[in-house]
Amino acid sequence: MSAAVRKPAHLKALAIVVMAFGMIFAVAGTATWALVSGNLRSEQITVSEDAAMFGGELVDTPWEAWAQADIINHHALDASGGKTYSQLDKEDPVRETMMNGSFLRASLFTSVVAFGVALLVFGLGVVFIVTGEALRRIAARVDVPTAVTAEPVTV
Repeated sequence: MSAAVRKPAHLKALAIVVMAFGMIFAVAGTATWALVSGNLRSEQITVSEDAAMFGGELVDTPWEAWAQADIINHHALDASGGKTYSQLDKEDPVRETMMNGSFLRASLFTSVVAFGVALLVFGLGVVFIVTGEALRRIAARVDVPTAVTAEPVTV
């Protein structure tokens, strides 16, 4: 008996699909990072000089956004005597300053989250590309039996 063999087409097709999704994810993650960075840059926000790090830098990375959000919190707490928005009396004029600080911080933290999601999507794309390439290489080495044929018997 002899067995016919073929390359596993389904595995090769799966490899191509996985790599295609990986490329889409990598491009989407890169584009998202660039768009968030560009939008932050266009706001012309500069990290306060008295921030713990990145003082005077234009906010266009997650680290600079985090540093600016942190210093906004320090400034707001200084203005309120260390009280948070919810701890201030409803008639206290500093309450509006605290509210604005909270809104600014929330916006900056949202950009930090967007950067994180972009990095996650890019990383998944790289993992998919590597996995797809591994599947492609496996498909090239594996032979799948297709049929078993019997040798003719002579009597």
